Amino acid sequence: MTTLEIDVGDLHARAVEFTATELVVTLADGRKIATPLDWYPRLQRASVKERANFEIVPMGIHWPDLDEDLGIAGMLRGRRA
Repeated sequence: MTTLEIDVGDLHARAVEFTATELVVTLADGRKIATPLDWYPRLQRASVKERANFEIVPMGIHWPDLDEDLGIAGMLRGRRA
């Protein structure tokens, strides 16, 4: 059996935003990943202020007030928190 490897490019987040139902992450290369907010219960229950306090870290996003970390690769794979 062989494995297909795909070059996914730069997986660094550039921006994070929320809609009423989604977490939307813009990557450094301009792509956007939108995932259902209900996949991330801590983020769904968080206040606007807590959601806004995030740090972009290598390969992901960290919310210090919530002790929540999401990896870009996991989001692309459809992994829930």
